[in-house]
Amino acid sequence: MAKLVHFSEAASLALHAMVLIAKSDSHINVNSIAEEMGASRNHLAKVLQQLVKHNYLKSVRGPSGGFILAKPSDEITVLEIYEAIEGKIDVPECPLDRKVCPFDKCLMNGLVSDVTMQFKKYFQEQSLEDFVTRT
Repeated sequence: MAKLVHFSEAASLALHAMVLIAKSDSHINVNSIAEEMGASRNHLAKVLQQLVKHNYLKSVRGPSGGFILAKPSDEITVLEIYEAIEGKIDVPECPLDRKVCPFDKCLMNGLVSDVTMQFKKYFQEQSLEDFVTRT
């Protein structure tokens, strides 16, 4: 079945893992997170390393190591997490990415741009802490 809004598995893993890490009182390792989420350890590890690279997480090696937030959860927006994994959100003028339209006015009447902007605005206004308090 088609979906108008789709999250990649990587973006979903990133958001859910960040919430689990934010809720943890200490370092939490990738095995624990993967088990709790029912996710592939290898895929999750790659996603978490992307978040480390973008300075949203810190990684500590060793038996008592794992991941912790690099800054407070109320200073990280959901948009930042999403874009760290997927790249910057593009706001398309044309839903088909065409440079030339055969019509004077878009048949979608700007709907795709409007929905993309609403999505982006909502995620910009939501901090990781907002998601932590919902769970």
